[in-house]
Order: sequence, then structure tokens, then C-alpha cells
Amino acid sequence: MRGRVVAAIALVLMAAAGAGPTASAEPAAVAASATAPNGSRIEKVEPVDARNIVLHIHSAAMDKTVPVEVQRPADTSVPRPVLYLLNGGGGGEDGVATWAGKTDALGFLADKEVNVVTAIGGRWSYYADWERPDPVLGVNRWQTFFTEELPPIIDAALGTSGSNAIAGISMAGTSVLLLAITKPGLYRSVGAYSGCAQTSDPVGHRLVQMSVETWGGGNVENLWGPPEAPGWAANDPLVHAEKLRGTTLYISSGSGLPGRYDRLGDPFMMGDPNNPEQLANQIVIGGVIEAGTAYCTRNLASRLAELDIPATVEIAPEGTHSWGYWQDDLQRSWPALAAGLY
Repeated sequence: MRGRVVAAIALVLMAAAGAGPTASAEPAAVAASATAPNGSRIEKVEPVDARNIVLHIHSAAMDKTVPVEVQRPADTSVPRPVLYLLNGGGGGEDGVATWAGKTDALGFLADKEVNVVTAIGGRWSYYADWERPDPVLGVNRWQTFFTEELPPIIDAALGTSGSNAIAGISMAGTSVLLLAITKPGLYRSVGAYSGCAQTSDPVGHRLVQMSVETWGGGNVENLWGPPEAPGWAANDPLVHAEKLRGTTLYISSGSGLPGRYDRLGDPFMMGDPNNPEQLANQIVIGGVIEAGTAYCTRNLASRLAELDIPATVEIAPEGTHSWGYWQDDLQRSWPALAAGLY
């Protein structure tokens, strides 16, 4: 454990009968006194089962406590790396539109010997450091949280190897690239699924505005100011693509055309999977959004090629902005994510 760790809490939980070989035979210890340099700290450790805990982490930058869900690796006898898995626009706050709620991501990662860390919060914030508090969306200093507060706490609390990867969908597909350019080298691998790297041109700005204002109810000018303000270009991963050099990159999008998961009864669909109106929304609205992210993905791929920065870029011939495709993206991107972890 790290030098500043002065106490440890052993989470002693018996594996449920039939849990199988992924259940840890020994309880994993969590150093509950772990802190970040700015004073951010663990307020509470909440056991869930033999592999899963929730760390309630007080963010000094935002002066609020953020629940952070953690799936421990099956074997914690040696230090393991960390995959930060970011939810989409709702930040996981509804408990439904999440990796855990809509995909088998945790099951897929259960045998990968990696700590899987998902913060719950940051809805429609782009996980950015906002210039001003927003009357609806509150105080957002998520860049600071994910680059200066959470990683040192996770490393100390879990005794990690110090290697990190990060992956995210939709809004967070933009955010993971923003976090990577904010602190190059912190995240050695990045998986960006259905995001839009270009935040400062008219197309990118419109996508951000639609997310923050139409769905989030906030004021996008509280983020980085009016469209011509310098904050937009300063936080544009396409503009600052050079800072992605040395990071293992997997960037993907569908085309926006209906595909295998766009059908009645599909379990990945949000809401009632047998509701024709819900399907129509996924095909029409989800198709338009995904066509936009495909446009952004092509532009980022071109820029990375100009800079001679290696990247795996996948633009599928079909697929809307929906969970079934993102589960596939995570599984396909695992070799790239693992390349930066082990």
C-alpha cells in the first residue's frame, strides 16, 4: 500500500454458493484512509458482494460526494490495473442507462484481472471543468475529479499497479478523449465509442449544446462560454490531437443506419423493448445522432493519420446510438485497452 495509507478496512464477504471461479477466495482489503493531494477522500466503503464495492468519495473540487462503483479482479494477491468505465449523458444517475444496467460489461470483464471503476454522476456535464456553476446541472469539475482526485485515491485504496485505461460512450465518448489530452499519460489506453472529438467547430458545438440544453436542461455557456470563447478550442481533442500520441486508441461509431439491435423486443433497447414508438425513437433519433458521431469519427481518424498517430478506428456500416452496439464495441476494443494496462 502507499505511504499515506494509515488504515485498512477488510471487506469480509463470503462468496455466494455457485458463484463460480471468479469469486475471490480471500476478502479484498480496501485502504479507506486514501486521499488525493487536494484533500479529496473516501467517506464510506459500502460492500456489495465478494467482488463489488461502492466507494463514496468526497470531491474537494466540487464539494460533494460521488458514489464510485468498483468491481475487483478475481485475484487481488498482486497489484492490478484499472479500467475507468464512464456512463453516457445521464451519468448513470438514473440507475438504468448504465454499463451495468444495459450490458454484460462487468461479466465480460470479470475474468480480465482488472479493477473496473465507474463513477455515478456528472449528467450532461461532458465530465469537464465548467467555467461557472449551472443553476440546473450544478458545480462540475469532473476533469479535476478524473485526473487529480479519483486516480490517486483508487491507486492507494486498492493497491493497483498504476496502469490506467478509460472508455466511454456517447457524451463520455467525447469525455474520455478530453481527459486523455488534459493529462497525457495518465490513461494509457482510451476507448471512445460513438463520441465526437471536435467540440469547437459548428457541428461539434451543436452536439454539445443539444446534450447540455435539450436533454440536460442546463446552459451550455456555463461550460466553456459562448461559441467563440477560447475555452471551446482549448478543450477540443481534435484540435489537440497531438496530445494523444503515445496513447493506445480505439475509436468507433456506427453509421446511423438500422442494424441487428434495432428491432422490437431487443433487450438492449431503452424503455419498453416491445413499444414501437421506442423503436422508432432509437432508429430515427438514434440514427441521426450516430450519423453525426460517424462524421466526427472520420474527422478524428483523418487528423490522427495526418499526425502519424496510430489508432484503431471502426465505423460500422450499420448501427444506431444504442447499447447493443456499445457492448460490442467494448468487447472488440478490449485488446487495445489491455495493451495499455499490462
